[in-house]
Amino acid sequence: MMKRFLTVFTLLGVAAATGLAQGNSSTRPRVAPTPAPPAIQGDTAETTRRSGPPTLGGDSSRRPAATPTPPSNRDDPNEVIKVETNLITMPVSVLDREGRFVSGLEQKDFRIFENGTEQKVDYFLSVEQPFTVVLLIDVSPSTAFRIDEIHNAATTFVDQLRPNDRVMVVAFDDRVRVLCQPTNDKRTLYYAINQAQFGDGTSLYEAVDQVINRELSRIKGRKAVVLFTDGVDTTSRRASYDSTIADVEEVDALFYPIRYNTQRDTFGGGWGGNQGGYPMPRRRGRGNGGNLGGIIGIILGGGQFPTSGGGGGGGGGQGRSNEYETGRKYLETLALNSGGRNFEADSTVNLDAAFSGIAEELRRQYSLGYYPEKVGEVGERKQIKVRVMRPNLVVRAKNSYIVGQNNNKLAGI
Repeated sequence: MMKRFLTVFTLLGVAAATGLAQGNSSTRPRVAPTPAPPAIQGDTAETTRRSGPPTLGGDSSRRPAATPTPPSNRDDPNEVIKVETNLITMPVSVLDREGRFVSGLEQKDFRIFENGTEQKVDYFLSVEQPFTVVLLIDVSPSTAFRIDEIHNAATTFVDQLRPNDRVMVVAFDDRVRVLCQPTNDKRTLYYAINQAQFGDGTSLYEAVDQVINRELSRIKGRKAVVLFTDGVDTTSRRASYDSTIADVEEVDALFYPIRYNTQRDTFGGGWGGNQGGYPMPRRRGRGNGGNLGGIIGIILGGGQFPTSGGGGGGGGGQGRSNEYETGRKYLETLALNSGGRNFEADSTVNLDAAFSGIAEELRRQYSLGYYPEKVGEVGERKQIKVRVMRPNLVVRAKNSYIVGQNNNKLAGI
């Protein structure tokens, strides 16, 4: 009996010891070797490292390589790759001898010369596009007798707009005021035009400077400036004759100055038999007014119209005459350097037909571009001549440009 008890006791002790040993071993952490990472299929890291910004092919002297992008930015999905080129582009109008726009020309029909050396036409565009026109209105005291005329002309122009065409209205006396941003809302434009009322002084140069450097720089596509003025500046301080002439060579817009001789309105001789030398207003109703707007249409449409000397006479002193002569030369140069044309205001034409010509030419201009054989130094002026290889056609385009840090204007795109 005693032996049986001892045997049972011994078995129980062995079992307890075994359980205790197993319990202690369960609290020890097991350290497993770290598995090797699986191979990544389709890894593009090497491809990404080898990728870089595109470069322009061909003659590297005329088409320089793109500016490299810093390596730290290559993973930025919003990165902008800048490509600096020397591409020179310009709007070109081609008209027949009757002043009608000539369509259907191809790249092979054009030749471009820079400083007398023929260049390869590398860029060509001929598609119908909407346009934007800036109506820049001189409301200085000398234009007071033409203000209704100008209002009627501008309103007639607005009447010709298509849904995607836009007009901007800017007026200036001794200050420059944007009366309406580019819009195709005719009611807004009519209201803005009627707000162009005469004031004090004439900051013509500052008005041209602001339109070029602030307004046109924000407008994309085809654009032109129609400028109603006598050309005389009296109050500009931040811009000058020379600075604005240089600026217009660099802008991809056509300038069409409408010069009206306010000297005859404000000095002796006068209009309509005024013998006292006092200014006689030339305000006209819409039935027989608006001749300035019609001239704009002929300008952009390339048509011809008769000019008349008017009934002016007398004089306002040699100094005043010199101011008007300087103004006339300024407007002629402004038009020539932009590729537009300058016209006198004393004519009457059919407004509807004239403004239809404006729209057609602006919407259907050709755009030409080339890479200069010799880039030149910054600030150097280059002379341009565009010819079309068909008879009896007239070409209107810029005649020069000034070499800058980046000359690719891409007019009309």
